[in-house]
Amino acid sequence: MTGAVRLEPVDERNLEPLLSVAAAEAEPEDVMPPVDAPAGWSLARRDAFREFHRASFGGLAGPTRTAMYAVVSGGEVVGMVRMTRCDEPGVVETGMWLGRSARGRGLGAAALRELLHAAAAAGMHTVVADTTPDNAGALSVLRRCGAELREENGKIRARMCLDSAIPIR
Repeated sequence: MTGAVRLEPVDERNLEPLLSVAAAEAEPEDVMPPVDAPAGWSLARRDAFREFHRASFGGLAGPTRTAMYAVVSGGEVVGMVRMTRCDEPGVVETGMWLGRSARGRGLGAAALRELLHAAAAAGMHTVVADTTPDNAGALSVLRRCGAELREENGKIRARMCLDSAIPIR
């Protein structure tokens, strides 16, 4: 079914499938911070991907203050969505990526809705995100999830209040 996803906390069990999707269907700069390594999905970059995700195994209470989730559709890992505590209490920032084959099928909006529920369950009241004006996919997902969008200094800032109902569209 289009849009049907579940979120699984990223752990050793799903880290390699997540890396496989990233290497096959995404660019390194779209799924992890920059690293000093050869271009493309080199061995060094793959190791950095693993370490980047392992650093957040502690979740919102851990040292990175980040909970990462594998996005699973049809039993397969298709991407990742995360939330990171902001300095403002009750606010988390989110980011997401999906492999190319999972894009345009409603999975991004479904994953973000699941993340909004997880954020509310964790006691958060607001989820924020940043993107660029030319990222049509991200803007569509954010709009479908009820985000209030505002342009600031050439970036789009999204804000989703969890005090209201989360859209099901």
